[in-house]
Amino acid sequence: MKRVFITGASSGIGAALAAHYAGAGAVVGLLARRHDALLALLATLPHSPNSHLHRTYAVDVRDHAALYAAATDFLAHAGGIDIVIANAGISHGTLTERPEDLPVFADIVATNVTATVATFAPFIAALRTQRTAGRLVGIGSVAGIRGLPGAGAYSASKAAVMTYCESLRVELRPQGIHVVTIAPGYIDTPMTRHNPYRMPFLLAPEVFAARAARAIDAGVSYRVIPWQMGIVAKLLRLLPDALYDLAFARAPRKPRKSSPS
Repeated sequence: MKRVFITGASSGIGAALAAHYAGAGAVVGLLARRHDALLALLATLPHSPNSHLHRTYAVDVRDHAALYAAATDFLAHAGGIDIVIANAGISHGTLTERPEDLPVFADIVATNVTATVATFAPFIAALRTQRTAGRLVGIGSVAGIRGLPGAGAYSASKAAVMTYCESLRVELRPQGIHVVTIAPGYIDTPMTRHNPYRMPFLLAPEVFAARAARAIDAGVSYRVIPWQMGIVAKLLRLLPDALYDLAFARAPRKPRKSSPS
């Protein structure tokens, strides 16, 4: 029986991962901001002999004390941990010259980056003492491979998540703790549906969840899903700056949260 803790669990990728692991008989700890959405998700999870052991936590991941308390409660309730997935994330377009976008930038970094650290921190001591190797999973994005115009906050946050997870992976390797970075391409979720541009290789969330779970179980260090976006990401990374700038300078922009003034 696996014990899995997931942040940002109420919709999109998080909900798909919750359904996947619950269907495989895992005990899941589901954390998100909205209590009603968590209860609705809980009611739809596949039934298993362990369904009565699931736990929900209505917590904003920026509240580190509440996040720590939820993690501690789940550890005590489940008797340990096998997989921690720091999935909570937000995405908005941002423009550096617009002062009203500065708090949006700060919220994106706090939710996507700092909360990933706060999600992992309470579980590391428990993982050190367990006989079975646990997994800490950070959700990056292909948007973190190269900076996208109009999405500086989101691209920067996901690049930070992936670099942080790489540092943590090397740091914890001698202790037998696996750190896995999953970089989604375009997944059909509420977060991506407002994008005003074409999304190649768009993947259903349940398909993504199954592929991500296989990568997590294998303990891979880094995986782009779907694989086609992995090839695109590698090509973009190799593209000289001058060509990248020329190709993307007029690319469609992610909508901003703040209203234009």
